[in-house]
Amino acid sequence: MIGDRTVMQEALFYSFRIEDHVPEDHLLRVIDRFVDLDGIREYLKPFYSSTGRPSIDPELMIRMLIIGYCMGIRSERRLCEEVHLNLAYRWFCRLDLDGSVPDHSTFSKNRHGPFRDCDLLRKLFEMTVERCMAEGLVGAEGFAVDASLIRADVHRQRSVPGAEGLPPDAAGRAVTEYLEVLDDAAFGGATPVTPKRLNITDPAARWTAASRERAFYSYSTNYLIDLDHAVIVDVEATTSIRQAEVLAQRRMIERTLERFGLWPEKLVADAAYGSAPNLGWLVEDQGIEPHIPVFDKSARKDDTFERSDFTFVHDDDSYICPGGNRLRPSNRNFKTPRPRANADGFIRYRASQKDCQSCHLKQRCTPNMTARKIMRSIHEGARDMARDIATTDAYLVSRRQRKKVEMLFAHLKRILKLDRLRLRGPNGAKDEFHLAAAAQNIRKLAKMKPSPELATA
Repeated sequence: MIGDRTVMQEALFYSFRIEDHVPEDHLLRVIDRFVDLDGIREYLKPFYSSTGRPSIDPELMIRMLIIGYCMGIRSERRLCEEVHLNLAYRWFCRLDLDGSVPDHSTFSKNRHGPFRDCDLLRKLFEMTVERCMAEGLVGAEGFAVDASLIRADVHRQRSVPGAEGLPPDAAGRAVTEYLEVLDDAAFGGATPVTPKRLNITDPAARWTAASRERAFYSYSTNYLIDLDHAVIVDVEATTSIRQAEVLAQRRMIERTLERFGLWPEKLVADAAYGSAPNLGWLVEDQGIEPHIPVFDKSARKDDTFERSDFTFVHDDDSYICPGGNRLRPSNRNFKTPRPRANADGFIRYRASQKDCQSCHLKQRCTPNMTARKIMRSIHEGARDMARDIATTDAYLVSRRQRKKVEMLFAHLKRILKLDRLRLRGPNGAKDEFHLAAAAQNIRKLAKMKPSPELATA
């Protein structure tokens, strides 16, 4: 027997609680235990006027942004629609059925106003790190670092050759921010090399062909994570080149010590961070074990002797070649002392021309030059330490642990949908990366520390 037609009848009064309609295992109910924004209003108070109309509650906007980045809602216009319709979203934002949702334009006004003036989104991210530390998820015995390319919100064809520079009519907030960071070592000052292409819409975005796809404009998000539970302890936005990413690693390690008092015993990274100056900074200046492949181009393809075939004698500061002759930094004395190392931090060890000419191994050593020379970095001790660590079992464990940061990038792009930026300019990239990292930490807390009711179930 078919049932009667259902007809909606408006009632004069309803007995309704949003609390009763949000499931216990809903993601937002789980993460709500770790979202403590009581100090946000006091933190923002100096950046708001004491007169005029009351502003939209900043805690409401932050909760809405957390929903957007945790649930992969990239558009703020759509976010406002979803919060208006979804009961769980209203519950998380502390809105009743009659509570009005702010207009999407409110986010832009606050982002370019008080939020950016006080670096609120950075503060929000650091609050998630502090909560992870309080819950015992950060061990600080080892950190891992890496960077990932995120597409910029620009059109490929709106660009000019880098040698031409920006056209005179280029204008906009992203252009202004680009001009402000021309000397910043994480952006314009990262390298003196002129970029191949310069985008007119967002000039700070870097034209890159580092991936298997065709070249595109991008920014780099840099993660420093704790190896215990893959908690993101710091995040930095940079231009998409190796020099800027290495600098971001140094900034994040120093900032983590200053802000949270965390100092790792070891750092795990790929070969992009294995340059001699960076290994020297880690070992000699910071006392951190580098579980990093050494960036080394001393290998030869013509079957002649490589640098590894020469033995370095520390006491005599010289190399001994396979033929038994010595290579020294200088084979004669100069009236005016010359610097041992060149501008790149390398010392040139030369063999005597007489020794090489009479050596029976000359054709296998230096067939095209009168005497053999070896380049040694002033940080070679740190490089040797990294090579020694690479032969241990602990290094094999570190290589497997490094995949944790790669998994975070995969989660960032596939689950949180941040494979392309929505905001433009260096500040826009920083805002998005801070919010995304905060969302990942909050989701990590919800996963590692479930509520007692769910744990019992």
